[in-house]
Amino acid sequence: MATYKKKYKAVGKKQENQIDESEYETAGVLNTLDETASKSEQWIEKNSKPLFTALIAVVVIFLAYLGYNKYVVEPNETEASNELAFPRKYFDEAATAGSGIDSLLTLGLEGADGKYGFLDIAESFSGTEAGNLANYYAGVSYLQMKKYDKAIEFLSKFNSDDEMLGPVSLGAIGDAFADINQPKDALDYYEKAANKKNNEFTTPLYLFKAGQIAMDLKDYSKAESLFSKIKTNFSKSDQGRNIEKYIAAAKYAN
Repeated sequence: MATYKKKYKAVGKKQENQIDESEYETAGVLNTLDETASKSEQWIEKNSKPLFTALIAVVVIFLAYLGYNKYVVEPNETEASNELAFPRKYFDEAATAGSGIDSLLTLGLEGADGKYGFLDIAESFSGTEAGNLANYYAGVSYLQMKKYDKAIEFLSKFNSDDEMLGPVSLGAIGDAFADINQPKDALDYYEKAANKKNNEFTTPLYLFKAGQIAMDLKDYSKAESLFSKIKTNFSKSDQGRNIEKYIAAAKYAN
């Protein structure tokens, strides 16, 4: 009978070889890491002075920023806010006065008795919130005085995300353009005012004004769209109560 010899795999040897190769790979990685770390250390050592200088510069800039805010910006804001109280008194009086409004508004704009008016505050404190507000008050004052170019100039300098002041300032520019017979510009600003903030007062008000201007421009489809927004979203507002007749007027004028 023929006999067969079993072949045995040299398992131990293969594993031993695998272990040796693994050790070589590990050693190689460690050597690479050591070389990289050594190069990094050399680079840091070589550039330690510039790095330290850069760090100091960053710290100095940061401290300067904090100091500027504390010792320049904040005192400036406080001073500007205090200055704003004087012309606002005349602005508020003009709002309730039966006559002599222009003289009160002029005092607010130009100041008196050594006190700043809105124009001075807007110029001298231009980087402050009070200086920004001074532009608004100056613009509205000029609008009431029918000095429309000046009104547009100062209102355009004012910027606010306030729920009311933001839309109202844009709407006031629209009013100025409407009064100098520039209806396309008026329509543009009324739409901006309506879209600035979504609330129950300014949004329907300026949608309605925009719709009226669109009617004057014979852009009846736009007018219908603007009036319809009031019906859909602001039916309980002052403008929404009788909005159906304006929608009908725009619809049948097409």
